[in-house]
Amino acid sequence: MNRSQWAFRLTILIIVALLMGAIWLILRQLGMPVSLAPVALSEWLSDQGMSGPFLLMLLMILAVVVGPIPTLPISAAAGLVYGTFTGTAIAVSGALAGSIIAFYLARILGREAVRRKLGDNPVFSATGSQRFLFIAVTLTRLIPLFSFALISYAAGVTAISFWRYALATTLGMIPMTFVFAGLGHSFELSPVLTVVAAAVILVVMSTLPLYLGRRPHSRLSRFLHLDTKV
Repeated sequence: MNRSQWAFRLTILIIVALLMGAIWLILRQLGMPVSLAPVALSEWLSDQGMSGPFLLMLLMILAVVVGPIPTLPISAAAGLVYGTFTGTAIAVSGALAGSIIAFYLARILGREAVRRKLGDNPVFSATGSQRFLFIAVTLTRLIPLFSFALISYAAGVTAISFWRYALATTLGMIPMTFVFAGLGHSFELSPVLTVVAAAVILVVMSTLPLYLGRRPHSRLSRFLHLDTKV
């Protein structure tokens, strides 16, 4: 990698870092509560008037790009303040915007290096299975145990196309966002069921590429096989 490429990547990283820092400072200056409990967030957003939805989207973008900030309480607060449907739309829009930023950040910074090292891998190669990746992103978005930010960054270094990633992200996060927006702070996930579902998905995603490699002519392989035209 030449010096200009390093400079470009460093510039992008600095711009995103400054942008996230600016969003955090703006939200804190406007009185965003330190506690991200749905009730506290909903009370703060209610006091922001017309700017509330925009601030909610900024908070969701920050949560997705930075990572440690949980997104589910924000979705719950959105439902408490703006109602189930409007709250879901605002939360999904903010999460999608944040996930796109994270996706492109990972793609710019790490995609080329990963592809050079794992050029034959069905997930990371230039001709990676778009259908498999689409299904994988959709499923992981459905399970709250998976870090929203981690999935976004991980997807950025895979072969998945942008429009498939954006569609899978949207379809995958709508159901749980809708549930949390509808039930607010009163909804609690079953830890056992969540962990079991996440474990099943991880096992399937880990073993499926091996199965495809060993049985390239099976029906499932034909449906999910490496094919840039899929």
